[in-house]
Amino acid sequence: MKKVTKAVFPVAGMGTRFLPATKASPKEMLPIVDKPLIQYAVEEAVAAGVTDLIFITGRTKRSIEDHFDKAYELETELEARGKTALLELVRKTVPQGVNCVYIRQPEALGLGHAVLCASHVIGDEAFAVMLADDLLDNPGATPVMKQMVDVFNYHRCSVLGTMNVPREETRSYGIVSTEGDSGKVQRMTGIVEKPRPEDAPSTQAVVGRYILTPRIFDHIRALRPGAGGELQLTDAIASLLKEEAVLSYQYDGVRFDCGSKLGYLKATVELALRHPEVAEEFSAWLAGRNG
Repeated sequence: MKKVTKAVFPVAGMGTRFLPATKASPKEMLPIVDKPLIQYAVEEAVAAGVTDLIFITGRTKRSIEDHFDKAYELETELEARGKTALLELVRKTVPQGVNCVYIRQPEALGLGHAVLCASHVIGDEAFAVMLADDLLDNPGATPVMKQMVDVFNYHRCSVLGTMNVPREETRSYGIVSTEGDSGKVQRMTGIVEKPRPEDAPSTQAVVGRYILTPRIFDHIRALRPGAGGELQLTDAIASLLKEEAVLSYQYDGVRFDCGSKLGYLKATVELALRHPEVAEEFSAWLAGRNG
């Protein structure tokens, strides 16, 4: 099996939890300090060796395409004004040798359907799926997707990024069951979408990072649509693990749920406190407020 060089970014969602901010602008373009949310996920993918970025978009997502496109007018203006640092920053949005592919999802029919939209581009290769809502932060150490690629390269099977959550929160996540009770890498025996705390098989929750073998597409195609006609990726993974090994990997790092207002604000504060331009003054301002 080849290296993981392709990543799918499902970005067709409506972002209703951030209305009215997302009425005309994608939630993935909301900034965390000075970079849009989607760029953090893209940088994580590129750091893991991904060279093909596949965005599953909707009709209101043109600004994502524009963000990762070449900005001729802006670059010309910055160059003319001698603003070389900003010019370099703009040009590095997509590194050299990295390709962007945009696929329109005609209807929002679930995460499984979004992943299936990329099947003709993925072909017969293992690939990553990354949900930009989940900002996974591991400062000064190995990015989470690179950790997962290393696990995949060793075991050569599908890998799901997981974290432990309080049992009372299991109804907000896909929860996995595994063969063992300890260890960062465990073979999965099942996965359940948003179980009640008393029914949850464990407290290991799937976050928005996956490495999947191409067999997943056959299992998505075989799904019966659920509520709202949606095809759930969780159901396809549950079917896949009956056929081949699927691993749960408890990653090193911190997750910010930027699909929620509270998680988004936490991420903004945390990254602002490390930002070279504003960290010192922002930290002092926060300390003054708390004092």
